[in-house]
Amino acid sequence: MPEGEALSRSRLAKLIPAGAVAVNGAVVTDPKVKVSEGDVVEITVEDAVEVDTQPENIPLDILFEDEDLIVVNKPAGMVVHPAPGSPSGTLVNALLHHFGGNLSGVGGEKRPGIVHRIDKDTSGILVVAKSDRAHHGLAAQFADHSMEREYFAVCHGVPDGSDPRLRGLKGISFEGATLKITTQLARHKTDRQRQAVLFSGGRHAVTRVRVIRAHGPVALVACRLETGRTHQIRVHMSHAGHALVGDQTYGGRRRVSDKTPGSTAINGFPRQALHAASLGFTHPVTKETLRFEAPLPDDFQALLGEIAQETR
Repeated sequence: MPEGEALSRSRLAKLIPAGAVAVNGAVVTDPKVKVSEGDVVEITVEDAVEVDTQPENIPLDILFEDEDLIVVNKPAGMVVHPAPGSPSGTLVNALLHHFGGNLSGVGGEKRPGIVHRIDKDTSGILVVAKSDRAHHGLAAQFADHSMEREYFAVCHGVPDGSDPRLRGLKGISFEGATLKITTQLARHKTDRQRQAVLFSGGRHAVTRVRVIRAHGPVALVACRLETGRTHQIRVHMSHAGHALVGDQTYGGRRRVSDKTPGSTAINGFPRQALHAASLGFTHPVTKETLRFEAPLPDDFQALLGEIAQETR
């Protein structure tokens, strides 16, 4: 296929049984049919169909945009894609309004090219494809882990390489002052909404954590993803004994004593304290190296500011 068509192997595989492929003028629906040199193969690709999701005039914090992609800074509380329980008010609804008719048609549906997601209550940077060629190029970079992704998080305690408890945990190692967490991750056996740490089976996951600064009973840390698994940072930090502030799923509803400086702000933080702070990648069309940063959100700054004020 011409590169400009940007048809993936999975998309082509669906077109064959759908009757969209003919060999020497005869429609073929069996993917196992043999072809020979000189055969003429015709592929009919229909225009992408419109999706049911409705455009909504929701403001977007746009960091970059061209004809192939857009980079946005998503606020906490916004779902990326419509789902049961969140049919509207999502990033996709906002993008449909912003794009008008210029959308990726990947998979046969005319839709914004969502190639990665961050959780509803995680803030920060997302890149979205506007063209098929950008969609496939970005997806390939996520698949081979060549994307540069760093998150800021506020965790309970301060990860310290001299901590014998931490050094004794399976999957934990240190590269200088950087904490490296290496495990397998898979869906939890009894709670399908959670991920679980494994050391056999599951999917390989690596997170590197660097302490930026300690703030009394918590620390601001930078987490760099080598892989990008569901809830990876949250479950890895919980495994290390440094769950994220506000993380009800992996923090075990962890609270600090009322006598602890900043306890009200820490115990009352309304979301997991996780922010996608930077994203770097190669533009899939122009091949330019791009890197974007989103500063600490206001609620992070308020949390850390209150702790600092009470520790003076």
